Amino acid sequence: METLLLKNGFLNMEVDPSLDIFEEIKKLKKEKNAILLAHYYQENDIQDAADYIGDSLGLSQQAAKTDADVIVFAGVHFMAETAKILCPEKKVLLPDLRAGCSLADSCPPKEFANFKAQHPDHIVITYINCSAEIKALSDIICTSSNAVQIVESLPPQQKIIFAPDKNLGNYISKKTGREMVLWNGSCMVHEIFSLEKITKLKHYHPNAKFIAHPECEQAVLALADFIGSTTALLSYTIKSPAKEFIVATETGILHQMEKSSPEKTFIPAPPNNNCACNDCPHMKLNTLEKLYLCLKYEQPEIKMSKSLLDKARLPINRMLELSAKYGL
Repeated sequence: METLLLKNGFLNMEVDPSLDIFEEIKKLKKEKNAILLAHYYQENDIQDAADYIGDSLGLSQQAAKTDADVIVFAGVHFMAETAKILCPEKKVLLPDLRAGCSLADSCPPKEFANFKAQHPDHIVITYINCSAEIKALSDIICTSSNAVQIVESLPPQQKIIFAPDKNLGNYISKKTGREMVLWNGSCMVHEIFSLEKITKLKHYHPNAKFIAHPECEQAVLALADFIGSTTALLSYTIKSPAKEFIVATETGILHQMEKSSPEKTFIPAPPNNNCACNDCPHMKLNTLEKLYLCLKYEQPEIKMSKSLLDKARLPINRMLELSAKYGL
């Protein structure tokens, strides 16, 4: 295997413009026994090239059960880390190592360890959008798909720390009636939606259903006709008889919504800036060209110490066990 030098966290190389990259990726996947997992927030071309497209829970489950030798994770760093934690013997690749997460970055491990120490009688439930180090400090991992059910599965008297997303934590508390100690973290994408602009948009589209991800702020969620994980939002648009939807989450999901319901109209909820849409800059660092180079040269690779892998795997396995038990 040719050894290449990563520059700025990715293979900064020219790709022959005459190449049919989709076909080349297809060939490389077969040659290397590789699987391509892509999050709903990836660019359209990457979603179209993927073997599996999903949200954090679905991608974790696919990573856990794959027979592939190589996992290419088109998402952000914590997602690729999760795949490596679940499949330590496999090679896990991320097209661009700079693809981080503002929510994960809002919870530094040292500060969180001190926060946890202040509440020794609390169990730690952590949203999967966090670093491997934070997972290793947790008792149970959850996703936006199963967070409510996981909290409800614990005895009512059990005290809980929920991290890192305060908006998701507040949503769970409201749904379950459980008071939790919340870490003060948030996602830059889901906090930027403009309540004023959404209200105006609802006025101009009175028949549109307003749907939102629970990482949004409470004032935005209060306007929503439906609140759910990315997969749940997609499912709602497929099943709903409505013909118009205002969607408050990262715009990448609109590609799957439009493919699944081409006769319906999907309007991205406007943020508090001059952009017409709401994109995650970290997710969009991955491109089809970087994905091709990553698969061809098997770089950049996700690597962690065995002790970190082992510690971080325990709360993820607990989540997967609870998901299987309760059909989450």
